[in-house]
Amino acid sequence: MRRTRPLLITALIGSLLLAPAAADASAGPPDAVPGASGVGDPYLPLAGNGGYDVVHYDLDLDYTPATRQLKATARILAKATENLSRFNLDYQGPPITSVSVNGRRAPYVHEGGELVISPRSALRKRVPFLVEVSYAGSPQAIDDPALGVYGWVPTDDGAAVLSEPDGARSWYPVNDHPTDKASYSIRLTVPDGVTALASGEPLGRAVSRGGRTTSTWVSREPTASYLVTVAIGEFTVERSRTKSLLNITAIDPKVSATDGGLHQTTATVTDWAAGLFGRYPFSSIGGIVDKVGVGYALETQTRPIYDGRLPSTSLIVHEMAHQWYGNSVSPATWREIWLNEGFATYAEWLWSEQHGGDSAQARFDRIHARPDTDPLWRRPPGDPGRDDLFTGAVYSRGAMTLHALRQTIGDERFFTLLKRWAAEFRHRTASTADLLALAEKVSGKELDALFTAWLYTSGKPARP
Repeated sequence: MRRTRPLLITALIGSLLLAPAAADASAGPPDAVPGASGVGDPYLPLAGNGGYDVVHYDLDLDYTPATRQLKATARILAKATENLSRFNLDYQGPPITSVSVNGRRAPYVHEGGELVISPRSALRKRVPFLVEVSYAGSPQAIDDPALGVYGWVPTDDGAAVLSEPDGARSWYPVNDHPTDKASYSIRLTVPDGVTALASGEPLGRAVSRGGRTTSTWVSREPTASYLVTVAIGEFTVERSRTKSLLNITAIDPKVSATDGGLHQTTATVTDWAAGLFGRYPFSSIGGIVDKVGVGYALETQTRPIYDGRLPSTSLIVHEMAHQWYGNSVSPATWREIWLNEGFATYAEWLWSEQHGGDSAQARFDRIHARPDTDPLWRRPPGDPGRDDLFTGAVYSRGAMTLHALRQTIGDERFFTLLKRWAAEFRHRTASTADLLALAEKVSGKELDALFTAWLYTSGKPARP
C-alpha cells in the first residue's frame, strides 16, 4: 500500500536533505563521542538519552487486533547537540528489522531497553539527522511491580497506550523523557471496521484500501513521549467544535451505550479551566473511554484515557487540568511529579469550590485533621521516591502545598501565579525551584520555609 506522508514531516525531511553537512556522509568529525545512554533522571536514570534533541516523530503503525501483530516504521528527525559517534534510543518493543541514518543502513545493538545505533559517518553538532527504524511483532505492556501496567496495552478488541512514566519505549524507539518534547505524526492502519485514534488532530479523512483503513493524526505542539496515545478497537466517536477547539470523544460500547456527558463536560471544564489557568495550550480536546484493565486514567495529551468506566466530572477536571500542568508545563525530572498531580488535584478542589461543593479550605481542613501517625505524613511529596511516584501524598499533600501557598500569599497573587506558571513555562519543563522562584517574584515573600515544610519534610506540617 502506498502512503502519503503528512506535509509536516515532508517539510522537515526536506530541510534535512538541504543541510550540506548532513548530505556529506564522508565528513564525520574526528572528535565525535558516544551519546549518553540516559539523561540522569534521579528516579529513571536510563530514561532519555544524551547527544541530540528530537524535532519530530513520524510513526507508521499497522496493527491487527486479532493477532496482536504490529508492523511499524518510526522516522525520527533530530538535531545533534554534540559530535556523535553513536547514540541511543529507548526501545523495548517488537524485533527490529532494519535501521538507517540519513538514508544509509546503520549497525545497531539492541539490549534490554536500549537501542544503540552507530551511523556510518559520525554526526555533526547542530546538524539535523534522520533515523528510520522498522520493526514487527507483538508489543507488550510494561508490568512494573511498583508502578503497575503501562505502555502499549493489548485489549480484547485492540490496544490502548498509557505510557507514564517511561512506557513509550514499549512501542516505538524514542528519547523517552519529558525534557525532550517533539511534534508527532502518526499513521494508523487497521482492519476495516476497527476504529483507530491518537493524540492530536486528524489529518484529512481515513482511507480504506484492500480491507484496511488508514488514518493520520498530527500533534503540532511539543509533546512529551509519555503523553502520546493510541487507541484501537470498537468505539462510538463524537466530534464537535467548541470555540476554536476540536472536541473528539470515543466510548467503548462494552463500557457504556452513552457517553454519560463526557463530550459536553470536557468542553465545559476546558472553558472553565482556561478562565483560571490561561489559554488552553493545545489544538483539540476530548477523551477516550476504553476497557483497558489497568485501573487508572491518564492525561494523555489532548485526549485523556479513562479506563473501564465513564469518568466523573471531578476526574475530567483532574485530567483536563493536566493539559496545562503536566502536559504543557512538564516535570524537569520525575522527582517533580507533584507539580503534575498536586496542581491537577487542586483544580478538583477549585471546581468544587466554585460549583456548590466543598471549598478548598474545607478539603484542606479535612485532610489536615488526620492524626500525626497517618501514613500520609510519612512521604514528602517533593521527593516521594521512584516506587512511590503515584502515592496518595503526591496528590493530596501536593494540593495542600498549593493551598498553604494560597493562604500565605493571598488569592489575588495566587491566581496570578497559576496563570503565570502556565504561561511562562508553556510547552517547557520546569522544577519546584522554578515554581518557588516565580511564587516569590509574584508575592514578594520569602517562601523557602513553606516549600520545605510541605514538600520535603516528613510529618504533619503546621497550618499556614
